[in-house]
Amino acid sequence: MTDLTFHEVTKANVARCARWHRGGMNDWSVADWAVAMAGEAGEVCNAVKKLRRVEDEIANISDPDRQLSTRAEAVKKIGEEIADTFLYLNLLAVRLGIDLSSEVVEKFNATSVR
Repeated sequence: MTDLTFHEVTKANVARCARWHRGGMNDWSVADWAVAMAGEAGEVCNAVKKLRRVEDEIANISDPDRQLSTRAEAVKKIGEEIADTFLYLNLLAVRLGIDLSSEVVEKFNATSVR
């Protein structure tokens, strides 16, 4: 999948979710989806912390499988975790019946006017 619209991502994300959650979107509470999203955002921050250590030439002491030794590795990991955060954010919005694309456009436009 490439060059997806918000609606295409949502459709594919919800379909994938249905394979993992027998009860579909309602299998988890709103709080469950929010916590999953926040967990992924925390992983973004952890990768950013490791990027900062790389940039400052401070040793990253981690399990070898979790080590980020170069800027490129750290930026790649940050991108992966941002994507995970977005996908959970998207499922949270669906769980609440929020059209994320409309909300993003509306908020962007309102902020732009200010």
